[in-house]
Amino acid sequence: MNTHEIKKTMNISSKLNYKKTLRACYLGFITQAIAANFAPLIFLKLHKDYQIPLGLIALIPTTFFFTQLLVDIFCAKFVDKIGYRISIVASEIFSAVGLIALAFLPELLSSSFAGIMISVVIYAIGSGLIEVLCSPIVEACPFENKEKTMSLLHSFYCWGWLGVTVISSLLFTAFGIDNWKWVACFWALIPLYNIYNFATCPIEKLVDSGKGMTILLLFRSPLFWVAVMLMICSGASELSMAQWASAFVESGLGLSKTVCDLAGPCLFAVTMGICRVFYGKFGEKVELTKFMISSGLLCLICYIMASLSHNAVVALTGCVLCGFSVGIMWPGTLSISSKKIPTGGTAMFALLAMAGDLGGSIGPSLVGMISQKAGDKLQYGLLFGGIFPLLLVVFLIILKFMKGKEISPVSD
Repeated sequence: MNTHEIKKTMNISSKLNYKKTLRACYLGFITQAIAANFAPLIFLKLHKDYQIPLGLIALIPTTFFFTQLLVDIFCAKFVDKIGYRISIVASEIFSAVGLIALAFLPELLSSSFAGIMISVVIYAIGSGLIEVLCSPIVEACPFENKEKTMSLLHSFYCWGWLGVTVISSLLFTAFGIDNWKWVACFWALIPLYNIYNFATCPIEKLVDSGKGMTILLLFRSPLFWVAVMLMICSGASELSMAQWASAFVESGLGLSKTVCDLAGPCLFAVTMGICRVFYGKFGEKVELTKFMISSGLLCLICYIMASLSHNAVVALTGCVLCGFSVGIMWPGTLSISSKKIPTGGTAMFALLAMAGDLGGSIGPSLVGMISQKAGDKLQYGLLFGGIFPLLLVVFLIILKFMKGKEISPVSD
């Protein structure tokens, strides 16, 4: 075998190995979807079994997202020092242990609520690490079209969200919701398996050691702050509709909660996943910023349809299409940021993830507050939620007019 053939064989082997990295990150996003969306399916069961007030049950998602925010801050400062491989393997361990703990810890501790919250914090740490690390790990791989790959990667959160909702509902129906603990253990098998994937797949550094921008340098960059605003608007646009979709469909159409959970969040997840797969397949034919501006305008129309239409079918269509419109926002912002600020490194991805989580916390809260002040009319809250995709479009237009020269680290 001559030198050219040896190099060719090595290149083929390398590509196959990086596909293994990509598959591990796919499963990572599925794990994150499980961590974020399994517990809400059993809120009422936890309330009934452990006599926990609903006000305390409501603290579960708040604790989950707040823990993720803390992990984002931690990653911005320390992940480069710890190393990507150790951190991403730890993410799968935390996720698996947290899900298993959710099944057994409430019974083992004197306070069931304390057991639940400890479990939530554990798997939220894993989810936060996944959120920060999978995107830069894939960005560092030598794939030809990073924007397409990033969009396809993030679609697996949607499929994980859909899968955990539908499969869990089927398992609850088949074996009874009293067996939810074993369903939690079943879902823990995915991160347990993925520990091996991340331990053995090739992982490259996004930026060489010492060459990534510091947090202070990022804060000095106008491009970075535009990216932060895009992430806040992306998170708020997505979750303002996603978290209120079931309640809106239930109040607007008068269907049962089970049907509403499937008709609202599940269809939202499907259309969001379709958008990400679509751009993942055909992204090279569409300029990303233009696609995101079009998506933002479509999202605004969807919010208007859902909030102002007196026709229940049109309102539901607005909810469902909103999933498609927000699909590109989060991964698209990460792709644009990586291209505009190529030396942003892990700190940039962590801070942008934090901004997205912040938007995902602020948006639904504001929708709920506006709805309450309007006499519990969710339509008014959702109409207010339309401000987030509108702002996203404004900042994308600002970004197009900003100088797109790449930013490199400089000494402090």
